[in-house]
Amino acid sequence: MADSPAQFRGQARLPRFAAPLRYDLRIRPDLAACNFSGAAAVAVAVSAPTRFLVLNAAELDVDRASIRFQANVTQFEEDEILVIGFDRELPVGEGVLTMDFTGTLNDQMRGFYRSKYVCNGESRNMAVTQFEAADARRCFPCWDDPAFKAKFKLTLEVPSDLVALSNMPVVKETISGPIKTVYYEESPLMSTYLVAIVVGLFDYIESSTSEGTKVRVYTQVGKTNQGKFALDVAVKSLDLYKDYFATPYPLPKLDMIAIPDFAAGAMENYGLVTYRETALLYDELLSSASNKQQVAITVAHELAHQWFGNLVTMEWWTHLWLNEGFASWVSYLAVDSLFPEWNNWTQFLDETTSGLRLDALAESHPIEVEINHASEIDAIFDSISYDKGASVIRMLQSYLGAERFQKALASYIKKYAYSNAKTEDLWAVLEKESGEPVKDLMTTWTKQQGYPVICAKLNGHDLELEQAQFLSDGSSGTGMWIVPITSCCGSYDAQKKFLLKDKTDKIHIKEFTASQSSDGDKNIWIKLNIDQTGFYRVKYDDELAAGLVNAIKAKKLSLMDKIGIVEDSYALSVARKQTLTSLLRLLNAYHDESDYTVLSHVTSVCLSISKISVDATPDLNKDIKQLLINLLQPAAIKLGWDPKDGESHLDVMLRSLLLIALVRLGHNETINEGVRRFHIFLEDRKTSLLPPDTRKAAYLAVMRTVSTSNRSGYDALLKIYREAAEPQEKSRVLGSLSSSPDKDIVLEALNFMFTDEVRNQDSYYILGGISLEGREVAWTWLKTNWDHVLKTWKSSSLISDFINSIVSPFTSEEKAAEVSEFFACRIKPSFQRALNQSLERVRISARWIESIRSEPSLGQAVQGLLQGTA
Repeated sequence: MADSPAQFRGQARLPRFAAPLRYDLRIRPDLAACNFSGAAAVAVAVSAPTRFLVLNAAELDVDRASIRFQANVTQFEEDEILVIGFDRELPVGEGVLTMDFTGTLNDQMRGFYRSKYVCNGESRNMAVTQFEAADARRCFPCWDDPAFKAKFKLTLEVPSDLVALSNMPVVKETISGPIKTVYYEESPLMSTYLVAIVVGLFDYIESSTSEGTKVRVYTQVGKTNQGKFALDVAVKSLDLYKDYFATPYPLPKLDMIAIPDFAAGAMENYGLVTYRETALLYDELLSSASNKQQVAITVAHELAHQWFGNLVTMEWWTHLWLNEGFASWVSYLAVDSLFPEWNNWTQFLDETTSGLRLDALAESHPIEVEINHASEIDAIFDSISYDKGASVIRMLQSYLGAERFQKALASYIKKYAYSNAKTEDLWAVLEKESGEPVKDLMTTWTKQQGYPVICAKLNGHDLELEQAQFLSDGSSGTGMWIVPITSCCGSYDAQKKFLLKDKTDKIHIKEFTASQSSDGDKNIWIKLNIDQTGFYRVKYDDELAAGLVNAIKAKKLSLMDKIGIVEDSYALSVARKQTLTSLLRLLNAYHDESDYTVLSHVTSVCLSISKISVDATPDLNKDIKQLLINLLQPAAIKLGWDPKDGESHLDVMLRSLLLIALVRLGHNETINEGVRRFHIFLEDRKTSLLPPDTRKAAYLAVMRTVSTSNRSGYDALLKIYREAAEPQEKSRVLGSLSSSPDKDIVLEALNFMFTDEVRNQDSYYILGGISLEGREVAWTWLKTNWDHVLKTWKSSSLISDFINSIVSPFTSEEKAAEVSEFFACRIKPSFQRALNQSLERVRISARWIESIRSEPSLGQAVQGLLQGTA
C-alpha cells in the first residue's frame, strides 16, 4: 500500500477500510465571538489493515496533540479531507479516535453558522447547523458520506439562558454559572448530513400524535401563535405516514423550528427540522392563502423524509432523487388527504410542468447523475431531482395502481430501515411485489435525460403513435423510452392503457371508444396521457387538435387534461413545432374558464407570450396584450378585488393570480385600482381594502407607475418593508421593488440587496422581480459586482439564482455570446450548469422569435381573435 497521505486526494468518496460506529461529540459555541470549540471521540471499525484513517474536515483547526496515538495529521483543504497516518498498521477491529477542534460560526448559511434575530429590541446571534449535502465536516471531523451511518451522542455547552436543541431529547442538564451543559440521548443509526444543533432564545407550542410522540414548533419569542397551523399539519402528517409506510415514526420526539437566515426552504434533520420562517409560520391575519399552502406542503415534505431519506437513506448523492422526488410526491398525498378542497393533485401539475420545462433543455441531466466531487452535489438539488423525480413516481404509481404501490413501498422501508439504498433496490422491491417489469420501464426514465413527445395522428380507424425525444430548441434527441400510454375517446368511461416500447405503434379506435359515440359524431375527441400522469408531451395532428379545442369549449375535459393541452401546446410552440397563431387560438377556447388550477397554467403561458412578443413583434405587442387581457378579464371581474364571505381557498388564490397577471400585462384599470387601494393601505394598515392576498398585485401596480421623477411609491414600499415584522410581507415587497419600467429604479432595487437590510437568503425575491425594461441594467450591474456577489453568496444555489434571473430573460444570439464571453474565465463547477442552462434558454428564445416573425397570418389572426371572428 502506498505510504503517502496524498494518495487519498482527488477521490469522489472516502476509502472503505474504516468506518465510524458511534460519535461522542461535545461542542461549545461562543455566540459573541462567533466561533466554537469541540471534542470528538469516534468508535471506528477497521475492516482491512491500514496505516491511515481518512475522514472529512473543512474550515476546522484540528489540535494534533489531542489525537491519542502517535500520528501524523495531514489536512487537504481543497479535498476537504483529514488524513491521519500511524506508525504501524491498525489491527482489524474496533478502536476509538479522539480529537479536539475549533471552527468559526460562519455567516454562509452552511455548516455551523450564525443567524441574526432581534429579541426585546436587541440584535442577537443564534447558532444553527445546515449539513446537507456535505457540510457536517465544517462542524466536526467525520465520515461525511450518507453511506457511513453511525450513532450520535451529543453534549452541548451553551449560555444558560438559551434553548439548545438537537436531534434527540435531552437526558439531563447541569448549570455552572453562566454556562449550562446539555446531554442528549444517543441517536439511532443515521447519516452525518442529518445531524442538527440549534442554540438561541425561543418559545414553543406542542402537541402529540396518536402514538404519543411529542411534536413541537419553536419560534422566536412572541411568535408561537404563527406556529399553530404547521403544528397541526405536522401531527396529522406523522399519523398519516405511519399508516402509509406501515412503520412507526422512528424517534421519540419531533421539533420544527423557524430560522431567520436559511438558504433552502427547509431541512429534514432527523427529529429537528429547520425551516425558513416563510415556510413554517402562518398568521391568519397577515399571511396569504398561497403562504398557507406553501407551509402545508413544506411541512408534509420534510416529515415524509423522516422515513424516506432519514430512516432509509440514499447510498450516495447519485440517488438524491430517491429522497427528494419521493418526499415531493408523498407531500401532495398527505396534503390532499388533509385539505381535499385545495385540489392538490391538480396543483401537482405545477411540479410536472417545471420538470418538463427544465428537462427539455440539452443542458438538463438524468435523474441519476454521477457525482465526482462534493462541490457538484448542490447543483442537482433542482427541478429534475424534485419535480421530474416526483412526476415519474406519480407515473409509476398510476401504472401499478395505488394499492400495489403502497404495499411495495412499505416493504421497501422495512427492508432498508436504518441502512442505505440505491435506485435499483427500490425497483427490485416494486418488481417483486407487483410482478411488473418495473426496472426496465423505469431505467429509461432515470438513467437517461429528457423525455419523449408522442406524435398522434388519425389514419382511418387507426391512431398512429410515434415517439421522439422532445427538446425546446426544436432538434430531435436520440432517446427512446418505455412509455405508459393512456388514452380515451369521446369520454373517460372507456380507457386504453399499454406500454409503448418501440418508436411507433398504432391502436384501433374501437379499442377505447365509449359505446355511445358513433363514428359520424363530429364532436368526437381523443386525449392521450389522461390526467397528465405520464412524464411526456403529446403533439396531435390538426384533426385531433381541433377535436380537443371543441372538447374544451364543450367542457368535456378534466381539469388536468385542460392543463396538459395548454402546456404541451405552449412547449411545442417554443420548440417551433407549432405556430404561435395556433397557440393563441387554443388559448381563446379557455375564455370562460374559472378554475384556479387551470388558469394558473393559462396565465403563466399568457405572460410568456406577452414577454416574447415585446422582442419578436413589437408592433403587435399591444394587440397581443389586449387579447390576453380579454381572455383573463371575465374571471377577474367575477372575483373583483374584495374577498367574499364563504369563498373557497382556490378562489382566494385565483383573485391574486389574475390581478397580478393583469398588472403585468399593463391593464390600466387594474393598475389604477391597485394604486388607489395602496394609498388607502398606507394610511391605515388594517384596512379591509388590501388584505394579504391582493397586496402583491397592488405593490406591482404601484411599481409600474414609479420612475426617478415620481418615486414616492418606491419609497412608500421601502417604508412598509422596514416596518413589517413578518417575513412573508417583507418578501412581497422585495418581489415588487425591481419591477419598475424605470432602469434607474431597477438599479436602486438591485443595490438595496447589498445593504444590511436584506438577508442574503432573500436576494432571489428581488432578482425574480426584475422588469423586462430592466434586463440590460441588471446585466451591467451583475458584471460590475460579480466578485462581490461571488464572495457574499457562496452557496451555489443562491449564485445560480443570480445567473438564472439575470441571463435567462434575454432573447438574442448576440447577448448569449456576450454573456458566454464574460463568464469564460470566471466559471466554477458549482454554477456551470446554471449558466449553461440560462444560455440555452436565451438561444431557444432567439430561435422562437425568428419563427414567430415568419408566421404569415399572425397579425390577421390576432385582429380576428380581438374582434371575435377568428
